[in-house]
Amino acid sequence: MKNHWMKAKWIGLLTVLMVFLSGCGKNHLSTLRPAGEVGREQFYLMILSIIIMLFVVVVVTILFAVAVTRNRRSKRGENFQPKDVATNHTLEVIWTSIPIVLLIILAVPTVYLVFKQADTSASVTDDGEVNPEETVINVRAYQYWWEFEYPSEGVVTAQDLVVPTDERVYFNLLGVDVKHSFWVPAAGGKMDTNIDGINSFYLIFDEDSAAETDRIFYGKCAELCGPSHALMDFKVTALAEEDYDQWLADMQAIEEPAEASSEDAQAGQEIFNNSCMGCHATTATGAGAMGPNLTNFADRELIAGYLEHNEENLQEWIRDPESLKPGNKMTGTYDLSDEEIELVSAYLMELSVEEGSGDVEALQESREASGDDESGEGSADEETQDDEDEEEGN
Repeated sequence: MKNHWMKAKWIGLLTVLMVFLSGCGKNHLSTLRPAGEVGREQFYLMILSIIIMLFVVVVVTILFAVAVTRNRRSKRGENFQPKDVATNHTLEVIWTSIPIVLLIILAVPTVYLVFKQADTSASVTDDGEVNPEETVINVRAYQYWWEFEYPSEGVVTAQDLVVPTDERVYFNLLGVDVKHSFWVPAAGGKMDTNIDGINSFYLIFDEDSAAETDRIFYGKCAELCGPSHALMDFKVTALAEEDYDQWLADMQAIEEPAEASSEDAQAGQEIFNNSCMGCHATTATGAGAMGPNLTNFADRELIAGYLEHNEENLQEWIRDPESLKPGNKMTGTYDLSDEEIELVSAYLMELSVEEGSGDVEALQESREASGDDESGEGSADEETQDDEDEEEGN
């Protein structure tokens, strides 16, 4: 009896802990606090499946309890034989129909959302080109970092993803070396980045949710991709449309690598150009480089995706990247002394993008021009086809 009581106590304690732990989590990194339309739809679907599961558990528990209490031998006697209902046609229809109905209730919204959230047709034009009127971002996953390309604007960055709020953001996902998985928990479910084909989907980041989290969300790789898989994180900054356009314009304004200002940074820039430029770009272009784009490195909050952004961590990362991210491709590709590492880090900490330096009007005009070009090409194609049809008719 004592053992049964101890088991009941532990079960009760674990149940209470699970209830309290279910309320834990941070807005910027929790699927239970969705920050957009896609995340909410998936969250409601999860709630529906839990309700169906609980309904089944409760009904079965009640039926089991009733059967046990009503048919105890102390009440029915030792010779009691329960009624054989194996051939009861009515009961068989009932307990076959109920699971079918429950599956239909779950299947209908599931199938609907699968097709709805897989519809990325608006991200491309009739000619298969990127639609300049939509926000489209090409994501390339490397061991163990992320590259983000904005093809309509000609902007490339790494590790820090910047998106607009209250609109669909389309992602084209590609794995460069092995399979990875792109996941922003607060915004929606994950999707694999394959090396043999592009996967596409969209997410929406709500303005209100972004304001609650200081406009910061976090993403992760959700596919085991090597020894540093757990460290393959990235940051998402969700901005209002006008701020997002300004950020893109500021990135576009950088046509040449920033010139170092301090004496140490100038020396570091020369070392960087000789030892690092082959893998790392310092202008917001050059998609598909061997290493992360460093154009706005000084503006980032993390080093190597997870270390606090300061010069000490940066020097440690350059000195021995293998100890911080085992299996990375940077290890062994350069040979720098401690003094050279300090100079290079001084240069990198000056790579900042000046806010407000870009021309937003020029950015918007280029988008409109791209949209007009696409429309013009479509109209020209239609006219050509009409002319061909007329000639065939004549």
